[in-house]
Amino acid sequence: MTLNEGDKAPAFTMPGSDGKLVSLDELRKERWVVLYFYPKDDTPGCTKEACDFRDLKKQFHQAGAVIAGVSPDKIASHQKFAAKFTLPFPLLSDEGSKIATAYGVWKEKSLYGRTYMGVERTTFLIRPDGRLARIYPKVKVDGHADALLADLKELRRQEPAPAKPARR
Repeated sequence: MTLNEGDKAPAFTMPGSDGKLVSLDELRKERWVVLYFYPKDDTPGCTKEACDFRDLKKQFHQAGAVIAGVSPDKIASHQKFAAKFTLPFPLLSDEGSKIATAYGVWKEKSLYGRTYMGVERTTFLIRPDGRLARIYPKVKVDGHADALLADLKELRRQEPAPAKPARR
């Protein structure tokens, strides 16, 4: 499935690293959602990406967004990874890759001539109404979290101001 900006983000409920079930509806409760898909816990690129989001969590929060990471790893792996790097956001377990497939990021990959299925590192910026505001495919980790934060702030600046109550 190919998703485009403006499409409704596929709904999901997955177990999180805190042991609770996490749904898209719960995450977005009038907030923006940074949903990033990554291949594997505790690998160099995935660790850098998670730590970059960790280091900018306060700025994302101030900009009205929550962060969640998704990979096919098991909950125990997520818990160990989150504890090791003090990750202050949920890591969601997509065992079976059903959600990665729904988001179009479960793809054929190759390494040293061997092909296999895996997660293509991709981030989705989801509006509070559940629509995809931005899609970042084939993410290069260096500078990604900073660029995404800048995009979020720009999108927020473009939002219409809330209506003022009528005077009586």
